[in-house]
Amino acid sequence: MSDKNDAGPILVPVDFSAPSEEALLQALELGRCLQRQVLVLHVVHDPGSMPGYYSRALKQKHLARIEDGAADMLDEFLKRVAKEHSDLVKRKQLESLLVSGLPTSRILEVAKKSGASMIVIGSKGLTGWKHLMIGSVAEQVVHLAPVPVVVVKSDSKKGG
Repeated sequence: MSDKNDAGPILVPVDFSAPSEEALLQALELGRCLQRQVLVLHVVHDPGSMPGYYSRALKQKHLARIEDGAADMLDEFLKRVAKEHSDLVKRKQLESLLVSGLPTSRILEVAKKSGASMIVIGSKGLTGWKHLMIGSVAEQVVHLAPVPVVVVKSDSKKGG
């Protein structure tokens, strides 16, 4: 039983947090085993929902556009992961993409357009009222994705 998505890339949405780093590491391992490309996606979201999210990159680089700050953050994130996990990271295996919009919608759209065979996504594991009020991108992706989704939780408190 073969499907056109069988050879598609593994899509990994990242927000530079510890759970998204763990998801990227899992995806790289899966990509190595399955001989698949890994497509790292960052969705530049409405800063109104998380004010100051990109401010560090914007202040450091004196950039005017949020997209420029996000691109720098994605590049720095990938360089750091490659340096710390050089055994897993093969540059030919890794591609990155930056898009703007609502995270869940754009993740699903990129999954479809790229022909992703699966999505590997990190989860902060919010519970209770915080989860009910904010919702979970990972949970929404699990419910709406047309391909298998692996949710990776992290115990680490760094960056998240």
